[in-house]
Amino acid sequence: MNYYQSKQVVAKSIQEVREQVEEKLKNEGFGILTEIDIQATMKKKLDKSYPPFIILGACNPVFADKVLSIEPQIATLLPCNVVIREVEKIYSMYL
Repeated sequence: MNYYQSKQVVAKSIQEVREQVEEKLKNEGFGILTEIDIQATMKKKLDKSYPPFIILGACNPVFADKVLSIEPQIATLLPCNVVIREVEKIYSMYL
């Protein structure tokens, strides 16, 4: 059972993919609230190397307000995470 959706894209860099993702999110009314740079964090905390790997916390305030008004505990699932990581120079997005 998959608990996510994924798509692989060919791009020049993780930054190029990020810009595409952010533009598509913006078009749907989402903004980026948080960012976790897994590559930098694991290097700093564990001295372990990871390929480029970021987690973006995205939120659409209108949708969030609607769902929180009905079920406040849904906040445990907010913001919505979008993961972008490099896999052999192919970038994967998980939504």
